[in-house]
Amino acid sequence: MLPEPIPVVKAKATAEPVIAIHELAKSFGDNQVLAHFDLVLNQGENLVVLGKSGSGKSVLIKCIIRLLEPDSGSIQVLGENIVDLNEEALDRLRVKIGFLFQGNALYDSMTVRQNLEFPLRRHWMNVSQGEVDGLVMEALDNVGLEETLDMMPEELSGGMRKRIALARTLILKPDIILYDEPTTGLDPITGKEISELMIEVQHKYKTSSLIISHDMKCIRRTADRIIVLLDGRCYAEGTYAELERSSDPQVKNFFE
Repeated sequence: MLPEPIPVVKAKATAEPVIAIHELAKSFGDNQVLAHFDLVLNQGENLVVLGKSGSGKSVLIKCIIRLLEPDSGSIQVLGENIVDLNEEALDRLRVKIGFLFQGNALYDSMTVRQNLEFPLRRHWMNVSQGEVDGLVMEALDNVGLEETLDMMPEELSGGMRKRIALARTLILKPDIILYDEPTTGLDPITGKEISELMIEVQHKYKTSSLIISHDMKCIRRTADRIIVLLDGRCYAEGTYAELERSSDPQVKNFFE
């Protein structure tokens, strides 16, 4: 038997939530990954979902953008229940959500310029070529890589590829960014740089971010609030400092 969850110390909301999840459930056969899971992401907040490998973190993020269909529960994103949206309405909503994939998902056959232009072309943005060029350079300036414009992904280091992937995420100026293990596979110095860049993006664009991670250094730098995902539910919640002081062994394990 698990001990009772530690008392939740909720961060005081300063605005309407941009994501509100209630009683979310998702199973694969007999394996129940999410069960009665609740989450609120407030406007302008960096919220980290912390959990062990296989705990359901990636399943959660895929449910939020409906790459996976939840079994039950509601997922409100920017005031809309994504479970009820048709494909056209879902595509319109996804434009407002940036997703930084764990593996970056850059197109190897495209230059950096073409990778950044791709979201604008895909969503048929009503912008001229001059405006496209301006958006591309602005996105590259945000990540400090203007000189990579005509380079291929294979010419970039791991940290540079991560930055370009973030630039591509930013080019549509999303309201929400979903980060899936943003520092995995990076050396400590590059991981620190990416974490600091995430904070810069939050402050510059007032984005709301949901960060899936088990990198405690990244979490300490970026998290305004943390949710511990255990046995498919929100087991504990609080700031880094609050959870670090917890006497609950299930929580302490992450901070040792």
